[in-house]
Amino acid sequence: MTEKPPLDSSEDRAWLGEGHSETQLADVNGADEAGDDRPAWDSKIQYVLAQVGFSVGLGNVWRFPYLCHQNGGGAFMLLYVFLLLIVGVPLFFMELAAGQSIRQGSIGVWKHISPKLAGIGYSSCIVCFYVGLYYNVIIAWSLFYMGNSFQYPLPWEQCPIDVTTNDTVKECAGSSPTSYFWFRKALNITNSIEESGEFNSIMTGCLLAAWTIVSLAMIKGIKSSAKVMYFSSVFPYVVLFIFLIRGLMLDGAIDGITFMFYPKLEIWGNVQVWRQAATQVFFALGLGYGSVIAYSSYNPVHNNCHRDALMVSGINFMTSVLASMVVFVVLGFRAKNIAERCVAENLGLLNLMMSQESNQPLVKLGWPWISTTDPSTVALADYRQWYSQHSSMMGPNITDCSLEEEMNKGVEGTGLAFIAFTEVMALFPASPFWSTLFFLMLLNLGLSTMFGTMQGILTPLMDNFSILGRHRTLLTVSSCGLGFLIGLVFTQRSGNYFVTMFDDYSATLPLVIVVIFETISVAWVYGTDRFLDDIEVMLNWRPPVVYKYLWKYVCLLAMVGLLAASLLRMVFKRPTYTAWNQNTASEMTLEYPGWALAMIIILLVFACLPMPIGYIISMVKTHRGRDGRSEEGDSPEVHRELYTKCSSIEQLDPDSHHRDAPEEDSALLRPVFLPLGHELYQLLPQQEDEDEEQDTGV
Repeated sequence: MTEKPPLDSSEDRAWLGEGHSETQLADVNGADEAGDDRPAWDSKIQYVLAQVGFSVGLGNVWRFPYLCHQNGGGAFMLLYVFLLLIVGVPLFFMELAAGQSIRQGSIGVWKHISPKLAGIGYSSCIVCFYVGLYYNVIIAWSLFYMGNSFQYPLPWEQCPIDVTTNDTVKECAGSSPTSYFWFRKALNITNSIEESGEFNSIMTGCLLAAWTIVSLAMIKGIKSSAKVMYFSSVFPYVVLFIFLIRGLMLDGAIDGITFMFYPKLEIWGNVQVWRQAATQVFFALGLGYGSVIAYSSYNPVHNNCHRDALMVSGINFMTSVLASMVVFVVLGFRAKNIAERCVAENLGLLNLMMSQESNQPLVKLGWPWISTTDPSTVALADYRQWYSQHSSMMGPNITDCSLEEEMNKGVEGTGLAFIAFTEVMALFPASPFWSTLFFLMLLNLGLSTMFGTMQGILTPLMDNFSILGRHRTLLTVSSCGLGFLIGLVFTQRSGNYFVTMFDDYSATLPLVIVVIFETISVAWVYGTDRFLDDIEVMLNWRPPVVYKYLWKYVCLLAMVGLLAASLLRMVFKRPTYTAWNQNTASEMTLEYPGWALAMIIILLVFACLPMPIGYIISMVKTHRGRDGRSEEGDSPEVHRELYTKCSSIEQLDPDSHHRDAPEEDSALLRPVFLPLGHELYQLLPQQEDEDEEQDTGV
């Protein structure tokens, strides 16, 4: 039996074609040479905290509760759980398994299947960078508010006095102290995106501090960020439970929870509700960013990633429910206070009417049982009952006071965190303590997500460019420095409008497209059966066959449907944003100007461009390689054998050269997900006249 030498040179490897990874040809006895010096988690708890910290973010606190309330309460939750099980968990499991088996970042994973797919990973990196740019601005806002929480009374409790008129500032009097502080003191916002204004120096300093924190936490990779995760991932849960216990003691808390969970099953017939539920599932788990892949790539190969997928998805959902309960007990308390103030104001007007007119008309209106002198003795339900009977006789000055109407207004995003919540905390005893606790929670939620986002950028780059891998610290500091410089656009007085633009448009469509191509890559290019085979070797048991059909059909169709719905919404509804008008002291909806629409399109195109570019570059290289080989002539030394995968439990048959290679072998000449050390490779003769040679197992 003659022994064939290993193919060490890059020239020798070239003939294997685009579908093969070089790691497949390494020494089978060295379990994964590429991963020998790869960092690893110190413990399973570190990894779980990292994944949970990344997936559980600000959206769980200020996006999910809003969607839940606006779209049918409990009915939306059931729809969310349904989509989570048939779309979210399978895709999350797919990314975990791919990263863990290949032990590469997002670029390396998809390049491993085929170099034509490398652009998927680069698109993920670009979207991660987009998200990191504006997400760190939210962290900067949290730092600003946390710094201002160490005052008593809180600076947003009361409207300031205009020294020129010795009266309340008009803009604050027309809105509220919390709105005024947010729009004028924190952002000093302009009236529209077209008015850029000068830089906000305080916010610029807070943004620098935010990027510095991220840089210091990421500077040593997962070795440093994992230690921070112990606090940043756990602390928000402590705060949420504290707020829930405190909130349940508030008047109106039960009303808030009732509004949150009251089911409205008719919403299931609304296509837009399905779109919003699917989008929330998609972003809640962090699919497409590459961060899930990056984190799982530092795991041991035999880690049970299926259990991790179910556990992290479950924790994420339960966190959303917990955060929603906290939000709605607080909003219920806020709505009850607003309604009671409304009753007091109306009773004051009625008292004035009684002093100016005869009491007889008020007696006819059933007035004696309502006290105008002590509004606190009048229940909200009693006032509403009286108003429903006699409102037509009272004129426009006397208004209804509805708790339901206040709850139905709903608040989300920055309006929930920096306006509604700050207003409620100002009513708490020891308000600086509660305010500091809340914004420290927001800070930690943002940081844990930010660490995962940056890992989705740094890990793929270091895995695919050895020079960057050797200079991890310089790459981390440079990336954070670049993020700060570009992020200065968000510290202009109009910066909040750009944050809204990035949040609404820069990530949504590109990430959906990325996940569509990820699913196609695994389900149709690599093959679900082969992927499940690799997972079986990795986990020592085979996942249910239902995943095969979910990946091939259900998840793919769901993502395509979400993409189509999002595109149609953008086409038929011109993109708008909410602006603050200083003169009217109110918010208004404006359409983006032409240059802003062009900016949105450029962001979307730039994020998606690596995918077609990567495909074209790979095709050109393949074509050139074929032309070069045809000019030099086929080399029998190079083309005399091909590699095919053998089962790790099968023995290589020394007489296999006497058998004719089946036609199916051509389908096996593609990469395998698992690193070396888990499978054997067999050399198959390609010419019938070489029967005298025996095969060698590599």
